[in-house]
Amino acid sequence: MTIGSDAAMLADVDSVVAKVKQSRIYRSAALIIILWGAINLARDGLIALAPGWFGPRWFLVDAIGIAGTIAILSRGATAGARPPMRTLAAFLLFYAFGWIWANLIGDFSPRQQMAFWPTLFLFGYAVAGLWFGPAFTAIGLGLTALIVATYFWSGAAFPLCMAVVTGGGFVLCGLWMRRA
Repeated sequence: MTIGSDAAMLADVDSVVAKVKQSRIYRSAALIIILWGAINLARDGLIALAPGWFGPRWFLVDAIGIAGTIAILSRGATAGARPPMRTLAAFLLFYAFGWIWANLIGDFSPRQQMAFWPTLFLFGYAVAGLWFGPAFTAIGLGLTALIVATYFWSGAAFPLCMAVVTGGGFVLCGLWMRRA
């Protein structure tokens, strides 16, 4: 063998390792996206059917999603690894940032908050795509575009449309990501 063929072989191995790593990330992310689809469908459906659900109870439903996300990530961690505390810290930072903008600076209406919160987290997906693969960016940008369209054109059916767009959209994107 020559040095050139050894380098080509190592490049092939690196390529396979990168693809396996991305596949593992996509599989875990797909489960998490599907979980959040169910969470969004339940939360926004409850808001559509009983508007009194908007507010503090909203975050109780999200807490279930956060616990589920941490459980999925913990299951995929190597033996002896600590729970994914960076994930919990990331959720807390996103919620703190969002709460400051939605409640202190922006004083958003319930309709504005229902559009703001998922797009805030979808921004995170879009940025994650720069490191973890284009499916994240596609999901972040695609669902954000659907949410913006729903915000402007759904009228009084907005909460129910959001349940379908965010809940159904996340589930479909998670199923697509499992195949990516």
